[in-house]
Amino acid sequence: MADELPNVDPTTFHIPEPAALLRPSVIEHRPRILLLYGSLRERSFSRFATEEAARLLEAFGAETRIFNPSGLPLPDDQPIDHPKVKELRELSAWSEGQVWCSPERHGAMTGIMKAQIDWIPLSLGAIRPTQGKTLAVMQVSGGSQSFNAVNQLRVLGRWMRMITIPNQSSVAKAYEQFDEDGRMKPSAYYDRIVDVTEELVKFTLLTRGASSYLTDRYSERKEAAAKLAERMHLDEAI
Repeated sequence: MADELPNVDPTTFHIPEPAALLRPSVIEHRPRILLLYGSLRERSFSRFATEEAARLLEAFGAETRIFNPSGLPLPDDQPIDHPKVKELRELSAWSEGQVWCSPERHGAMTGIMKAQIDWIPLSLGAIRPTQGKTLAVMQVSGGSQSFNAVNQLRVLGRWMRMITIPNQSSVAKAYEQFDEDGRMKPSAYYDRIVDVTEELVKFTLLTRGASSYLTDRYSERKEAAAKLAERMHLDEAI
């Protein structure tokens, strides 16, 4: 390998091991799913869709928590010990998977949705709070079906180093899809949310026990080894 890959550090270059992915999971609790929605309206269709997803996730065997964004300050407008910020970060740390559901406003996700994601840190020291967690993305629209919000949410999920599942939900003319009690009516849109929640639970069960191995990276191992070597040299010099 040294001749063919001269730029690779052989001490931190690990060949993927199937056994590391196939070993039985010892996690016994139900998959933990956090759900976020992006509207504060009293009759919020993104909240209705999120609550419907939570019911389905519970039926599929997951444990769910829904974060209410009301009262969450704008990013950087308050310290991180603000009660709503602490609540959101603790829920994110608790979760093994997440659902993000935003209305589409002006062709994009809402500021309320983005603010929640911005308050979840990419890293806390050596800990990456969202790395390796699964993610499902959904959106609701007032008009015809669109995918602008879910596409943006996918970009953010990748940036947060999450495992975003292939399926997604986009509910068009959302005002027609929910009854007076906020329950979703039978439709192809409802069936897609069933698909999304089922797939999220499957991916969470499949990856949660191996997420640390799946997200273990050559470049980070190499950087950590270099820092360790530097520290050892410093210790020797003292």
